[in-house]
Amino acid sequence: MVKTVSIAALVCALSVSNVFAKEFQEHKNMMDHGDGHLMDMDGGMVMGQNTDTLPGGCDKIAATKEITVRAGHKYSEKFPGTMWAFDQQEFQFEPCTKLTVHFINEDEIRHQWMMHGLPKYLYPKGMFHLEVSGPGSVSGTLILPPGDKTYLVHCDIAQHMEKGMKAQLKVGKGGEDLPSIPGVTASIFPDDYSGKPFNAQEFAAQEAAGIAASAAAAAAASAAPASREADNGAAAAADDSFISGVGVVGLALGILIGPLLAKRFKGMSAGEVVATVFEWISHAVGYGIELIGKVIKLFTGKKAIPLPDK
Repeated sequence: MVKTVSIAALVCALSVSNVFAKEFQEHKNMMDHGDGHLMDMDGGMVMGQNTDTLPGGCDKIAATKEITVRAGHKYSEKFPGTMWAFDQQEFQFEPCTKLTVHFINEDEIRHQWMMHGLPKYLYPKGMFHLEVSGPGSVSGTLILPPGDKTYLVHCDIAQHMEKGMKAQLKVGKGGEDLPSIPGVTASIFPDDYSGKPFNAQEFAAQEAAGIAASAAAAAAASAAPASREADNGAAAAADDSFISGVGVVGLALGILIGPLLAKRFKGMSAGEVVATVFEWISHAVGYGIELIGKVIKLFTGKKAIPLPDK
């Protein structure tokens, strides 16, 4: 009896699994909506397709290439801390190449292969986009622009790029490598496996302290144009040197008082932090102008610039 029940449960589980698992679908008969936008009702989409119009600067198609890109959870296994990935993280082609991309989604969820930074006069919103919902494939073609540049390729579904589905495509020699490309470039924010719990308030306070430090330096530096307008004579060089010194001092003070600012902002909302910082900037600019007026009077004997009533 027990064996019979176990077998029945196994058959039931397999049946449910088969019901919810989508079959692999090739999206070949999509409707053309114009401007390189093709889609069907089953989750396949191509945006920005261009098979024959040359980008400006391309006299002819330099080469015709095809690539197959696979997307899925299993390709992230070699990148600790990620959840999804492409099977390739870097591509390179010569300028003016006619490129056909065969995009294969191996997961039960939606994935995209989206390329940014293309010329907007030819590609709407500067984008070439392939998308498949669930297991399936879709193909699209574009003509790469001239010049040496590195383009971002990623999945734009929420958190998919942040969790590893990101690559770069170089045209010609390419430009600078993009950050945080799995297996290619270092992460801007490396994963922390120390086991220390994340403290949101502490993180926000540290960010606010950094903003306040930068604001202090910017406020000191902003007084420089006012000093140059007030005195166009021989004291200009002395004023510039003084303002430069104020900027350095302001930056140093910002760094030194960072821990105090962290405590000051602890528990405050983002809006409260921003309002406080802008209030400090306003006061700093006012005091800076007043101080500059006094210094100008000291060096030149001129009357200090009167300030408007507060």
